[in-house]
Amino acid sequence: MDLVAYVDTVPASGETVQGRQFRQVPGGKGANQAVAAARAGAQVCFLGAVGDDAFGVQLRTTLVDNGIDVSGLRTVGGPSGTAHIVVDGDGNNSIIVVPGANGTVTALREGDVRLLDGARALLLQLETPLSGVLAAARAGRSLGVTTVLTPAPARPLPAELLDCVDVLLPNQHEAAALTGHDDPEQALAALLEAVPEVVVTLGGDGALYGARGHEPIRVPALRVEPVDTTGAGDTFCGAFAVARAEGQDPESALRFAARAAALSVQRPGASTSMPTRPEIDAFADASS
Repeated sequence: MDLVAYVDTVPASGETVQGRQFRQVPGGKGANQAVAAARAGAQVCFLGAVGDDAFGVQLRTTLVDNGIDVSGLRTVGGPSGTAHIVVDGDGNNSIIVVPGANGTVTALREGDVRLLDGARALLLQLETPLSGVLAAARAGRSLGVTTVLTPAPARPLPAELLDCVDVLLPNQHEAAALTGHDDPEQALAALLEAVPEVVVTLGGDGALYGARGHEPIRVPALRVEPVDTTGAGDTFCGAFAVARAEGQDPESALRFAARAAALSVQRPGASTSMPTRPEIDAFADASS
């Protein structure tokens, strides 16, 4: 659950500031990406866990209301995961994640593997334990499913996980943390030594794509006035995975994802800001 405070300026250490607004919005990187993918036109199954608290009920309901199959969503004792978010007057955000029930997803169950069988894409992130992410990636590789990993929150990635990843999708800060290169193009080149394809998202500067043996592709972001950037990265990831699953070429997939992200930042919240497929398609027509 995203607990979002809107302020003019983010407080410094020891400082108290007056907030403008508080919102409680269903979130979590995995759930956000699932909602983004479902709204972008995919049939989505979700694997994860919520707590047996009121947040857990609301989180499950949000996924169901977006047409997502929650047969792989566990309910465990204790609190659901929370994200404590501060959004400043320019729409920029900082986030603290408390895992809660997410920390129990350390492995796959038999039913989880059945849900993966026949999928066109597996979208993973790192707000659940690495052992569970690795188990899902291994299952995806064995079933021939294209696996897209968002390495967030950033942490060192074991070679056995990277060996199962088809597309690595970090933002520029995560790419720098993984490689030690602040320059996105240098980070891209370093990451391509580990995985076949990489997309580095650059916020307002768009996205940079690379594949082994090919020249990098840079796609600009659409120029819009942001209200809240909280869900932009997850919207981009979900939409990109949908486009690739549909067989779009990398540049077309990047542009599709960029349109979805541009729409999301013009609305407050994360999952609540994500556009539907008709909205993305209409925005494409309007911006062409």
